[in-house]
Amino acid sequence: MKHLLLTALLSSLVIPNSSFAAERRPNILFIFSDDHAQHAISAYGSKVNQTPHLDRLAKDGARFTNSLVTNSICTPSRATLLTGQYSHLNGVPVFNSFDGSRDNAAKHLQKSGYHTGMIGKWHLGSDPTGFDRWIVLPGQGTYWNPQFLLPGKKKLNIEGHCTDITTDLGIEWLKTRPADKPFFLMLHQKAPHRAWEPATRHIEMFKDKVIPEPKTLWDDYATRPTALPINEQTVARDLTRRDLKLTPPTELKGPALQKWMNEKPMELEVDGKLLSGQELVKWKYQTYMRDYLACVQGVDDGVGKVLDYLDAAGLAENTIVIYSADNGWYLGDLGLYDKRFMYEPGLHVPLLVRGPGVKKGSVPKQFVANIDLAPTFLDLAGLPVPDSMQGRSIAPLLRGESPQDWRTSFYYRYYHDPGHHNTLAHLGVRTATHKLIHYWKQDAYELFDLTADPHEQRNLLHSPGDSQNPAIATKFTEMKSELARLQQHYKDTDDLYADPATWPAGSADGPWDAYQATGTKSVSEAVQATKAP
Repeated sequence: MKHLLLTALLSSLVIPNSSFAAERRPNILFIFSDDHAQHAISAYGSKVNQTPHLDRLAKDGARFTNSLVTNSICTPSRATLLTGQYSHLNGVPVFNSFDGSRDNAAKHLQKSGYHTGMIGKWHLGSDPTGFDRWIVLPGQGTYWNPQFLLPGKKKLNIEGHCTDITTDLGIEWLKTRPADKPFFLMLHQKAPHRAWEPATRHIEMFKDKVIPEPKTLWDDYATRPTALPINEQTVARDLTRRDLKLTPPTELKGPALQKWMNEKPMELEVDGKLLSGQELVKWKYQTYMRDYLACVQGVDDGVGKVLDYLDAAGLAENTIVIYSADNGWYLGDLGLYDKRFMYEPGLHVPLLVRGPGVKKGSVPKQFVANIDLAPTFLDLAGLPVPDSMQGRSIAPLLRGESPQDWRTSFYYRYYHDPGHHNTLAHLGVRTATHKLIHYWKQDAYELFDLTADPHEQRNLLHSPGDSQNPAIATKFTEMKSELARLQQHYKDTDDLYADPATWPAGSADGPWDAYQATGTKSVSEAVQATKAP
């Protein structure tokens, strides 16, 4: 009894700052996926799939329509998630490793008495810090029979599909948590990341479906000549034989096999018919999308399974559930797959939140960003937000409030050039009505009126007629001024990491050779092994 009274007293001492705080501090469950397009969720109006379990979150809580990422690739986004900082401050502009000695939200929660956990895709090149228990994929991880890393420099394998395994690991972690502590669990799925290898049941689910093509699948980039024409993430030109799940000749082995798998076919025989040109592009799009959406369905299944467990265990009432993704994704939009570019599909991510204090069925339209997640975690737990964090807690928005001083513009910066997919480095600013993108190495700008041109087809600075229009010239000057203001505000004024020669050392992909293999384990055995030695 004395122990319980002491626990209650200590808990009461750390919650005065948050209006979410009641007699008990809320549990926080953060579910994260990789490359999940906002427009591949039916609650966001998807035209290509249905996600009933993610829709449950939207119906029972808040669905943010303008949730954005500051640097749309995996590793930088994950560093921002933990630190609440832009890439130039958290030290992860590209696929370099994260310094685990840096401050992060999990450390604050752990210190305040939360039982903290990290499960699934980590992709930061260093051991997680701030977590009582963790089990993470090495680098990108694999979809089938994945290997996991654990405390004590150990690794193990679990048989099955990674999405299902990650979900089950999360539930097992919840079952074995200390019952006398609030919990903070980061449950990170690998899916639907490339190479889009869904569970068999979802392959069958989508194999005969015809996916609607986006309006801009055949975009010719006429008014955007700087970066889009030379990019290498197009559905038409850049999907490989591996992406398209083509069966290689049986005689190919080793390097020859890998070369064949990585080639980008521009002519294929499909069902006895030779496809090329537009017919082949249409086939590639359908093949890619079926696999991608099947992977998304696995994530949705996992969300449903976790929500059902929270209900059955009596945890739902005091657990804030947050769902988001590390970056947006192109579903053939602008003829693309992947992310990186600051155009709308890659910039936007899903953000769904339900739980105590969250206004049910609300649709906040304010600009929120991944720099806001770490401050939000702390605020929801009743903890102060460190000045080092550049984001702002979205707790007022969750309550249905509309703060007058909320941001009205958003700053973005992408560094990985040269890098994957030949995506040129750029930075930019987005407002409620306009977007300005600056490809700084080429000193080229693109300006879009998002109200009149939501699909970003008409760069207003391309044609002399537009660029000399006084209203457009005024808007261009205004947007450049706002871009400079945001750079000053976020302390990005020294072009840190603009030169690839200055990128930090280390790799988010490992190596992990020093980890001791401990064999194949069950989910329950794996979670038991997460306890630090």
